[in-house]
Amino acid sequence: MKIIKHILFAILGIIALALIVAVFLPKDYTVQREIVINQPSDSVYNYLKFLKNQDEFSVWAKTDPNMKKTFTGTDGTVGAISAWESTNENVGAGEQEIKKLTEGEKIDFELRFKFPFEATDKAYFSTQSISTNETKVRWGYDGHIPYPMNLMMPFMGMDEMIGKDLQQGLDNLKVILEK
Repeated sequence: MKIIKHILFAILGIIALALIVAVFLPKDYTVQREIVINQPSDSVYNYLKFLKNQDEFSVWAKTDPNMKKTFTGTDGTVGAISAWESTNENVGAGEQEIKKLTEGEKIDFELRFKFPFEATDKAYFSTQSISTNETKVRWGYDGHIPYPMNLMMPFMGMDEMIGKDLQQGLDNLKVILEK
């Protein structure tokens, strides 16, 4: 009986320690990738602001060819929404809304995931003219993992996991826009 009590206290101690550690770990993360595209910045910006164009270069849009997509609002304007639904857990279901347009510079989105988990995160594209025919494009993603799940963040490798898909999407975008 004493051994069981010691084992139980040890398990409770480990759980308590993990919960205490989670209080001090970050809950927010940012992932960004960038690429230089050999096109004028206004052309790149005007392509990126349309949600439907993301289907051409986004890794996630290509993961499930049978994904159901719907668009509401006027694409390329604040309030436009692209919604998706898939039984593939790597795609899931959710929607993306254009929240703010800084003409020629930045497009801010809100991502609302519904399946396989619920979350609301932020993403953006920014464009910066380097020269007449060169534009630096940055794709950023800001996420939040609530306590106590944030305990897993050091083991999840969010930068690598999301970053590789952002980079592949930017590589695809470069090919499309430089044709």
